[in-house]
Amino acid sequence: MTDVDRGYQVLSIDDLDRYTTLNGTQVLRPLRRRLGFRPFGLNVWVGEHADDHVIEPHREPNGPEELYVVLRGSARFTLGDEQFDAPVGTLVHAPPNVFREAIATEDGTTVLAMGAKAGEAFSPSPWEDFFVAYAELRDGNVDRGRAAMLEALERDPDEWQGAFNAACFEALAGQTDAAFDYLRRAVELDAAEVRRYAPDDSDFDSIRTDPRFAEVLGR
Repeated sequence: MTDVDRGYQVLSIDDLDRYTTLNGTQVLRPLRRRLGFRPFGLNVWVGEHADDHVIEPHREPNGPEELYVVLRGSARFTLGDEQFDAPVGTLVHAPPNVFREAIATEDGTTVLAMGAKAGEAFSPSPWEDFFVAYAELRDGNVDRGRAAMLEALERDPDEWQGAFNAACFEALAGQTDAAFDYLRRAVELDAAEVRRYAPDDSDFDSIRTDPRFAEVLGR
């Protein structure tokens, strides 16, 4: 049920869109994007099968602290050096810099993830838009994917990662000229980082032999 005209929404997890990772073992159900939610990061992650990742292994160095709530199924969490089982109803708090990971121990394990950086106004992370963009592209929905990509670029126009990811997107979409336009922009923003990552990024395989690739990277 939803009533946007009255200023509220009521919905089920199952109403949310589904976007799988490249290897298909993890599903993002974007909640923050669906609601237009701005106070903090808010997303639902699903491990469709036992042993699938629900939360990828990562740290948040100097970044947001996160709270995870197990909504369905059960997960095996690793937090720092400790590993523990987390059935439905478990809340897991992960401060910045602490390693975190969760693997489903039941099919359909579903975890709500929330996070923000203390003392800073929240701004949606571009990774959400690019996750959706690449998933739409893999499903053949190029225009929808590009629309999600442009959301990230409009919000953070001066971050090299955005231009770099946009170059990857357009290379995969077969739009060579657009890919080089974005790659040039990424180099303008941070040449060292682009030259570090671009040579080995398989997303650029379709344009790697184009003379412009070496030219843009200054090689």
